[in-house]
Amino acid sequence: MAGQKKWVICPVCGRKTRTKIRKDTVLLNFPLFCPKCRKETLIDLKQENIIIKEPDAKTQSR
Repeated sequence: MAGQKKWVICPVCGRKTRTKIRKDTVLLNFPLFCPKCRKETLIDLKQENIIIKEPDAKTQSR
């Protein structure tokens, strides 16, 4: 089981997040947060393929 786990890569900056997955992991409407770029992205993950559902909502600046 040592080689089966891998890190989820942030779709925004391309770095590792704090979330680990296995080959049989399925995530639906998962809010993936990246501590490096501090963005949250809604994703689906099936068979190690990430599908971006909704990008991070931008805050309004005044």
